[in-house]
Amino acid sequence: MRKLIIFFTVFCCLPLWAEDSTSASVDSAYRTKKKFDYFFLEALRLKEKNEHSNAFNALLHALQTDSTSSVVWAELSDYYLFLQLDSMAIEAMQKAVQFGPGNFDYKVSLADMNREAGNIPEAIHLYEELVKANPGKAELNFHLSNLYLKSREIDKAINALNDLENNIGMSEAISMQKYKLYLSVNQKENALKEIEKLSAKFPLETKYQFFIGDFYLEEEEPEKALAYYEKAYGIDPKDPLYVVSMSNYYERKGDNDAAAGEIEKVLKNSSLDIETQITILGKYIQNLIRNKKDVESANTLFETLMAQHSQEKELNLMYGQFLASQNKWDEAGFQFQIVTESDPENIIAWRHLLNVALRRDSIDEIISVCNAALIRFPDVPEFYFYKSSALYQKKEFEEALLNLEEGVKYVPRENRNLLSTFYGQLGELYHQAGKKKEAYESYDKSLEYDENNILVLNNYAYFLSLDKKELDKAEMMSSRCLRVQPKNPRYIDTYAWILFRKGNYSLSKFYIENAITNGGDESSDVLDHYGDILFKTGNTDKAVQQWEKALEMKKKNGETDIAILKRKIESKTYYETTE
Repeated sequence: MRKLIIFFTVFCCLPLWAEDSTSASVDSAYRTKKKFDYFFLEALRLKEKNEHSNAFNALLHALQTDSTSSVVWAELSDYYLFLQLDSMAIEAMQKAVQFGPGNFDYKVSLADMNREAGNIPEAIHLYEELVKANPGKAELNFHLSNLYLKSREIDKAINALNDLENNIGMSEAISMQKYKLYLSVNQKENALKEIEKLSAKFPLETKYQFFIGDFYLEEEEPEKALAYYEKAYGIDPKDPLYVVSMSNYYERKGDNDAAAGEIEKVLKNSSLDIETQITILGKYIQNLIRNKKDVESANTLFETLMAQHSQEKELNLMYGQFLASQNKWDEAGFQFQIVTESDPENIIAWRHLLNVALRRDSIDEIISVCNAALIRFPDVPEFYFYKSSALYQKKEFEEALLNLEEGVKYVPRENRNLLSTFYGQLGELYHQAGKKKEAYESYDKSLEYDENNILVLNNYAYFLSLDKKELDKAEMMSSRCLRVQPKNPRYIDTYAWILFRKGNYSLSKFYIENAITNGGDESSDVLDHYGDILFKTGNTDKAVQQWEKALEMKKKNGETDIAILKRKIESKTYYETTE
């Protein structure tokens, strides 16, 4: 009887206990969800207000509340991607896919991230899964095909496009890509079949006739090519590609006069619009360059066209670019100058004009072009940069610094490489001005934007060695430069000098002699350092010889910082300097 009472008591109590536990569990889950919703919605609100730092923190709080939320992981991935923390972005998106396996967008984003990060095997695996589940998505097949191409799996690349074609039907984009792939593995018959398929499907499209004709022309079968060119002419006698194709045909046959004559006839045809004439001339020039033919005849053709269209600035711009490709900088500059004077808002012409000045290494011209361009484009950073560089060469350091400080304001924050370049140059100018604190801060900023900027790594390391500051850090930065360019005498010299400053004279001697072997004997600074190192390793006579060589070279180059060198030679003693 006692046992029955106990059982009954337990049995009766059980529903009451279960009800309390369930109620508490539900209440806890409700509070957790409310907490998660608060942080997540707050993150979205802050993101909308561009308060991204606070939004990011709110997402982290939401994640602490629910670490399995795929949408939070996806949002965090976007932030990591914006911060260029690619590996963290990929890991976060992997979590988003893990906790949201049915979300197509997450899977595509993960595949795209791996593709853009160069993780080819993983990207291929992800796209294969996506294509299998979504066979009609053209962009997925294209990406997969391109990835196979990058991994040199051409057959798989072609098969991916074949699968796509089977699902969505034939298209020009697919066939042209297959055409290129077949050519890349020398499967010329299959390549030709792709164009023939397009020609059959679109019989009134002349471009496919030209493609087939060009194919045969490349195969040294000009008469077959001619047949297709004539077929295209029959479809549309006004198609400008006919003239270009016939010119190529005559050129392949060895009749250069006839080739140029075809183009000249079109250029003298006043009934044709200037855009068509420019297109024809451009394609003719491309063909000459591609086949490494003499391009001099094209200059005459340009002049023929310009005689009819003297006010067409696009023609001046194109002619200037063509002259520049022939290294005819004076003539090219004249054409670009015409455009900038008649159309001063044409920034492309200004950039070309600056390039001409840079090619001619004309310091005053560089400054003049940049000054004129900055009047019209005060927010374009490249004009500030090159003006500053030119001023630096003229030893107008203060103006160069002020100019660069202004220019860095206009560098887009997402252009990390350009920011690194600007701050690296600022470091040089601050150091030149004796503002070492600002110089080192600028170098640190430069390396934040591009940790592999070897010019900055080398200069930063060298200046630290001159100041005998953070020599371990300087040695680390210098060694990274040598890993990239192990035979660069300037970088070897920096490393040798850091070792010298650390008192490791024997190893310093080994590296400075390596610098000399790799061309460092043409630098007065390297020879000067070599003398210092020889002195410290007990070879005074040879040290003096190197100092004398360095002095002679400095005098020859018009350098004025020779007082310490002369003193070392006269006293046959090393004197420390911060240079």
